[in-house]
Amino acid sequence: MASVTPSTTIDQDHYHNKKVTISRTSSTTSSSNTNHGNPRITVVEIETANRNASYRSSIFGADHEVSLPVVEDHQGVFLTWQDLWVTVSSGKNSNRPILRGLTGYAKPGELLAIMGPSGCGKSTLLDALAGRLNANTRQSGDILINGNKQTLAYGTSAYVTQEDTLLTTLTVREAVHYSAQLQLPDSMSSAEKKERAEMTIREMGLTDAVNTRIGGSGLGTGSKGLSGGQKRRVSICIEILTRPKLLFLDEPTSGLDSAASYYVMSSIASLDIQSRRGGGAGGRRTVVASIHQPSSEVFQLFNTLCLLSAGKIVYFGPASAANEFFTMSGFPCPSLQNPSDHFLKTINKDFDKVQKDLEQGLPIRGRPTVEEAIETLVKSYKASENCQLVQQQVSQICNKKNKSVGLMEKKRSHAGFISQCGVLTRRSFKNMYRDLGYYWFRLVIYIGLAIGLGTIFCNIGHSDGSVEARASLIMYVASFLTFMTIGGFPSFVEDMKVFGRERLNGHYSVTSFVMGNTISAQPYLVLIALIPGALAYFPPGLRGGFEHFIYFVLVLYACMMLVESLMMIVAALVPNFLLGIITGAGIQGFMMLAGGFFRLPNDLPDPFWRYPVFYISFHRYAFQGLYKNEFKGLMFVDEILGKSHKISGDEILRNKYQVNMSYSKWVDFVLLLSMVLAYRVMFLLILKISENYKTISAAFAFGRRKPSTQVMENPTATPPHP
Repeated sequence: MASVTPSTTIDQDHYHNKKVTISRTSSTTSSSNTNHGNPRITVVEIETANRNASYRSSIFGADHEVSLPVVEDHQGVFLTWQDLWVTVSSGKNSNRPILRGLTGYAKPGELLAIMGPSGCGKSTLLDALAGRLNANTRQSGDILINGNKQTLAYGTSAYVTQEDTLLTTLTVREAVHYSAQLQLPDSMSSAEKKERAEMTIREMGLTDAVNTRIGGSGLGTGSKGLSGGQKRRVSICIEILTRPKLLFLDEPTSGLDSAASYYVMSSIASLDIQSRRGGGAGGRRTVVASIHQPSSEVFQLFNTLCLLSAGKIVYFGPASAANEFFTMSGFPCPSLQNPSDHFLKTINKDFDKVQKDLEQGLPIRGRPTVEEAIETLVKSYKASENCQLVQQQVSQICNKKNKSVGLMEKKRSHAGFISQCGVLTRRSFKNMYRDLGYYWFRLVIYIGLAIGLGTIFCNIGHSDGSVEARASLIMYVASFLTFMTIGGFPSFVEDMKVFGRERLNGHYSVTSFVMGNTISAQPYLVLIALIPGALAYFPPGLRGGFEHFIYFVLVLYACMMLVESLMMIVAALVPNFLLGIITGAGIQGFMMLAGGFFRLPNDLPDPFWRYPVFYISFHRYAFQGLYKNEFKGLMFVDEILGKSHKISGDEILRNKYQVNMSYSKWVDFVLLLSMVLAYRVMFLLILKISENYKTISAAFAFGRRKPSTQVMENPTATPPHP
């Protein structure tokens, strides 16, 4: 992008059709020449005509006294931050600063780009503005919305993460439609929600990919899925369905080639004008994006540039004037070079070495290091009147006597609890159906294992030896067969990632997610329990009678539900895939040892194994329930010294396996179901407590320093659903 030069007319706003005229006084200095004095840069007057407001902004030099009126946009969001510090604990009594006294603003209808080398604080600044800092960070300074200390509730702001966490089995249309049904209120009809979703898809240029599955995976698909740029646009689609007035994007071009980066950013830059033409935006959108290394075409889309290095502001102002600022500071951009590449190379101290190109325009006194270049630029910015302009703009926006905008509206409503449960159930059911690894591969393995059990224990009869065979078969079904349920853990971890993103943006409640996931899994669990259960039950000749078979299947179903619930708890506490599987398998191993088969109940050591593991192990209730179902009421032939005599199943239960006969097998089944319910409630509470802990920790950390204002309301602060 060309730098601002004398007697030049440029298009300062590429997507709002603004007429921009740059004028100079009679005394000017060419940007191509080196000048170590104060350049006489004049006013850039921007005359904007649109349906919402008209305003004027200026870029000025040392010979001008400028007073900028605050932009009037009653439906937009002005975001300001002043003297913003963010520190992170680096030891027992030491803190490491990440952001160092930053001041800036973002306006409606403009795209603010936060740039800088890796580790400069881009994502931290974005998270601070969006109220998403980690609990171990401390923040001070003022972050204001429309000049007021307030929060942006659900629906008025959105955050698009760097990682595209999407359900890969859904098509673009399905993903956006389901999200619209979740986020938009029940007062909107299904047709209106569908139209909003279709319009958003068109806005992001995804019309040709609406029927393509996001990940190209699933049952019966030959598609390779969406490209990286298309996935990024789907993520943006989902977050702008509510027409948020403030949009945060973390590295929207990360991992994309130059062409995909341009299409993504041009779609973002054109959102404002497209949504206003569509009539659904409800005001001009303020966009704040962190971006690492944009191409020259992408750089031209930026209205305002915030350039950071080591947590300090190197430059803040119009992107079109950044090139001239570097030139006047003694670091001109070489011809035919991307300005953004030059900026980042100049301030990147990861490779702190002498650079030959940095000596251009500097006095002949040796080549500066990157540290010296950064220090020069930081001092130049602080001494410039452009820095004063930023302070003036922030002061005018925050001036209570001159507010053109007021408090934001209260929290927008989204779909009700019942609607959320229904949508999440349907979406989860479809995802489970298309994801081969969720249940289908498990079903195949279960069938293979059940056939193996049926053939190994075929026709075991009613001899004395059949007692051991029946007990071994029951033990395998209740422990090792259900142990395979952890195979669905990877798929559930992916679901949890999607839940984490959607929950953080307030799409639905935790309870809705737990209910939807639980209900959608029931048909598959019943199928897995019924088919392998029948294959393992009838060939060995287990207890006859429909009631006994149904009980066998019900216990198998309850055990699989228990293992799934246990793995949900593990996923909430240990989201790492490998550690989660190891943890879940270890917990089941302990329960299995104390279940009463490998070591009889009376022989278990009292500390730990009997109290409490034996009583909290679901294997105990599964073993004893299935033992009662199989042995109670049967007679077996026992041969001792060549003489045969009969022994009852009740005697075997009491004496051989030490089963508690004071209650029926249905009590064991009810206890299993109670444990399922307890595990699901525990999973729900862990999710809620985890959110509350983060909120409380963040509040405590902020309270240790100067109070600041959060930008985005934490989802846990929203009223819970009934």
